[in-house]
Amino acid sequence: MRVLYFAWVRERVGVPEEEFALPAAVGTVGALLDLLEARSAGHAAALADRSAIRIAVNQDFATPETAVAPHDEVAIFPPVTGG
Repeated sequence: MRVLYFAWVRERVGVPEEEFALPAAVGTVGALLDLLEARSAGHAAALADRSAIRIAVNQDFATPETAVAPHDEVAIFPPVTGG
């Protein structure tokens, strides 16, 4: 699995992206966020307020219930606004 971090999420996590083997027990975005939050203090800080982040799986917006698979690309980023 490839996880990409953008904007202040990247700053808090400390890396722009990570690749790792997705554990079999992790099947949804919500479970993935739980796993990532436990990786480091930076991950925990970035993911503490889940209402402040957005998720995309394979470039499609996702919810905590969205399924994830081992070869997916997951992006985590703050909400985007335009003007």
